[in-house]
Amino acid sequence: MGLADGMDPRGQLRPPQCVWFKRDLRVHDHAPLVAAAAEGPLLAVYLVEPEVWAAADADGLHADFVQESLVGLAASLRERGVQLVVRRGEAVAVLEALRAETGFTGLWSHEETGNAITYSRDRRVLAWARERGVGWREFPQAGVVRGLRDRDGWARRWNRALHRAEAALPGEVVGVSVGGEDPGQAFRGIDLRRQAGRAPDLVGGEEEGLRVLHSFAEGRGRGYRRAMSSPVTAYEQCSRLSPYLSWGCLSLRRAVAVVEAARGTSLPKTDASSFLSRCRWHCHFMQKLENEPALEFHCFNRACDDLRPAAPDEARLAAWQEGRTGYPFVDACMRSLRARGWINFRMRAMLVSFAAYDLWLDWRHFHPFLARQFIDYEPGIHLSQIQMQSGVTGINTLRIYSPLKQAADHDPAASFVRAWVPELEKLPEERLQQPWTLTAAEARDAGFRPGVDYPRPVVDHQEAVRSARAKFAALRRSEAYWAEAARVREQHGSRRSPEDRRRPRRSRRDASQLGLALDEGSGKEPATPKDAP
Repeated sequence: MGLADGMDPRGQLRPPQCVWFKRDLRVHDHAPLVAAAAEGPLLAVYLVEPEVWAAADADGLHADFVQESLVGLAASLRERGVQLVVRRGEAVAVLEALRAETGFTGLWSHEETGNAITYSRDRRVLAWARERGVGWREFPQAGVVRGLRDRDGWARRWNRALHRAEAALPGEVVGVSVGGEDPGQAFRGIDLRRQAGRAPDLVGGEEEGLRVLHSFAEGRGRGYRRAMSSPVTAYEQCSRLSPYLSWGCLSLRRAVAVVEAARGTSLPKTDASSFLSRCRWHCHFMQKLENEPALEFHCFNRACDDLRPAAPDEARLAAWQEGRTGYPFVDACMRSLRARGWINFRMRAMLVSFAAYDLWLDWRHFHPFLARQFIDYEPGIHLSQIQMQSGVTGINTLRIYSPLKQAADHDPAASFVRAWVPELEKLPEERLQQPWTLTAAEARDAGFRPGVDYPRPVVDHQEAVRSARAKFAALRRSEAYWAEAARVREQHGSRRSPEDRRRPRRSRRDASQLGLALDEGSGKEPATPKDAP
């Protein structure tokens, strides 16, 4: 008799151990699963929580990917003698019911850096576990450090964490069987937001995640460093591993190991290194929300909280969400994202830039909508990135993207615009990216009715940029802004890169700008995870 038989060294039956799957829908490199298997029979549980799925940042797009992943997870566990128990309801109530049914004495899971709903839920579960005498052991998911006091040395800790040996589960273990939902029908009866016209081609599951990873490392990622910026080439040459990492179908450790092994052979060194740097930034951005959960509701730099209007311009917001701003490249990117559930990082940054600077919308008004469009939605990365691209961190250089420059750089033949804004296909090629420049004769020849067949620009980009510059320049005259910037830099700033560390000097040529650094999209992007994983 041994541990695989659920017996202790004295031949006594060990009490069951509950493994709670959250955003870690895999069998490989799953530390809680391995540790729990060493303590007793396994009760493997996934909870479908109505409160979580009713939140503003949740979508049927996510639920479909999770459900596909649950089917694969259930099959993998079944091969090892363990049933995946899917239950619906509030976490504490469901866990208490399962404890009463099975008598489990230990709860095992990965740490989760989630939204306020999951943060509050975890606090309730912790209180319940203490009250019931259930030991709850949480394990780090990747390189995010819970309870971190200081960012100094964080990169070294990340490197150590991502190069530890993978946790290996025995080939067969003893499982506990109780009633539950069919994993393939996990979300039946759950009220989910659904958007018409979606056709994502990323399928959930550990097996599919491994296939995508190896296809990238074994040749698909050649040219990645250059190709990731354009929506024309990124869809094929980006890794597109982000949903598999976000929902835990793959461990970041596995992704790093596979790409490191391929570096210089099947994957050129420059492409592999670019990908690996974004793996570090993946955890860097998540660490920010882990350290300060309230960032879901306020700006990093609190002096920016009232910078933009408290109520959004609903007409502008709707035009941006629906891909009808009058800027073809912006609209093509939004329409592509809404249909596919994925677009490359530079285009995500441009969409946020347009909403934040051209439309002057507060990030809190559009972040839930974008979260619902991203099949790879990861709260820590999402919230940190949107605030950074909106200019409200106080430690990052502002980057205002020019839609026309991005179009010229990344869709020079307008093939992407033709595919996603078909109402412009009859226009002369030189007018496709800026239809407002059509002459009356050209419009007549093309049978095109400006403002009817396609909207005129909702704002003038140059005027919007001038206004944004002036408002940020005025804000940067405030001592409160710089005091907050110093706090944010100390608490959240990278120790590996220069994140706008110094207060800019007043410019003699244009004192009103206060040295405000802006980037119309031509400069180097900060290395970020959404370009790769």
